[in-house]
Amino acid sequence: MSHLPPAMLSVSEALARILDHFQPLDTEIIALGQAAGRVLAEDIVAARDIPPFANSSMDGYAVHVRDVAGAARERPAVLKVSGDIPAGSLAPQPLAEGTAMRIMTGAPMPEGAEAVVPVEDTDDRRDHSGAPPPEVIRIFRRAQAGANVRPVGQDVRRGQIVLRAGQVLRPASIGVLAGLGHAHARVHRQPLVAILSTGDELVEVENALAPGQIRDTNSYMLAAAVEMYGARARRLGIARDRAEAVREKLMSALEVEANLILSSAGVSVGAYDVVKEVVEAEGALSFWRVKMRPGKPVAFGNVRGTPFFGLPGNPVSALVSFEVFVRPALLKLSGQRRWEKLVVWAVVLEDIRSDGRESYLRVVVERRGQAYAARTTGDQGSAILTSLVRANGLLIVPEDVTEVKAGEVLPVWLLDSVG
Repeated sequence: MSHLPPAMLSVSEALARILDHFQPLDTEIIALGQAAGRVLAEDIVAARDIPPFANSSMDGYAVHVRDVAGAARERPAVLKVSGDIPAGSLAPQPLAEGTAMRIMTGAPMPEGAEAVVPVEDTDDRRDHSGAPPPEVIRIFRRAQAGANVRPVGQDVRRGQIVLRAGQVLRPASIGVLAGLGHAHARVHRQPLVAILSTGDELVEVENALAPGQIRDTNSYMLAAAVEMYGARARRLGIARDRAEAVREKLMSALEVEANLILSSAGVSVGAYDVVKEVVEAEGALSFWRVKMRPGKPVAFGNVRGTPFFGLPGNPVSALVSFEVFVRPALLKLSGQRRWEKLVVWAVVLEDIRSDGRESYLRVVVERRGQAYAARTTGDQGSAILTSLVRANGLLIVPEDVTEVKAGEVLPVWLLDSVG
C-alpha cells in the first residue's frame, strides 16, 4: 500500500466530535404491544422463575426412572396409567411407583416423577384430541432422570438480570417481558429527525421534469434510513437556493421540535451553497469538511441548539455520510449503547486506487469457504445510486492509502446478508 501525508479532519475525529454532542433522550412507558424495536431504558430483573414449575417438554408419559430401567421394544415395561395431566392442569395425586401418568407438553410434572417418555416410545396410538388415556401403557425405551423435563428456572432465574438498558427490544425480548408479566416497558423516546433538501434544480417525485431539473431522491432516501434505525422522520420539502428559503425550513424543524435536523446539499463552496451561511447565522458549525470519499462536504453544528447535519447533495455521498456519522448519533440519541456496524474482513478481488481520503467503496461481498471476498459494484461515482443498490457492503480503504492490490484484506461494513 502507498501512503500520503495527513490533511483535513479525519473521519474518526469528526465522529468523536459528533458523538460528544449527543445523549440519550428521556424515557416513556409504553404498552408492550407497541414496544418492538424500541430501546429499553432500564434493566429488567426477573421477579419469578421461568418456567415457574417443572413441566413436560413433549407429549408422553411421566414415569419413575427405575420403572422403565430395562424397557426395550422386545421387552416393554408395562405400567398402570394412574392419571392424565393436560396442559394447564395439576396432577390428581403424586405418581405412585409402578405407574405412569399421561402428560401433555407444558403440563406440570406430577410429584415424584423423574422423566417423561415420549408417546412415540409407547404403544399409545390415540391420535385424536380428547381421547381418554389407556388403562395400561407399554413403554419401549428406558429414560434417564430429567429426560424431556423442563426444570424450574431453566430459562430465567428469579433475581437474574434478563434484559439490559440500551438493548433494542426484539421479538424474543418482547416474549421474555410477557413471560415475566410486564404489560408495559420503559423505553427511550424515539428521535424525531427533520429532513430537508436544497437546490433550485429539485422537484417533487410526482412532478414532471423540466429541462435541467431532477427529482428529490435524497429526502425520501434519508427518511427511509432514519426510520430503518428506529427514529421518526419528518420531511420538510425542498428549499430553494436562497437564504430566506433555507431559513424558513430550518425554523420549521424547530417548530416541530425535531431532535435533529438533516439537510442535503448546500454545504460545499459553490456560489449557491447557502445552507452553511444560514446555519452559521442561526447557530454554529463545528466542522464542514471531512477527509473521506465519498462525502467530503459534510457539515455538523446546531441551529439554535438543535443538532444539525449537512450532507452532500450527491445521493451516494449523502447516504454513505449518513451511515458513517448520522447513524451512530441517532443510535446514541435513541439510547443504544453500541453503534458499530457489523464488519467482516474480505480479500479484495481487484486493484483499487484512492486519493488518500478514507474511502467507502460499494462492494458485493461473498463467502468463499471460511473467508470473504469483495468486488466493487462498478463505477464508484457519487451520483450513481444503483451502485449502492447492487452492494451488500462498504469496503473501507483507510486514510492515506492510495493503492490497494488485489489479494489484500480490508474491512467491510455489511449492509445486507452475505450469500
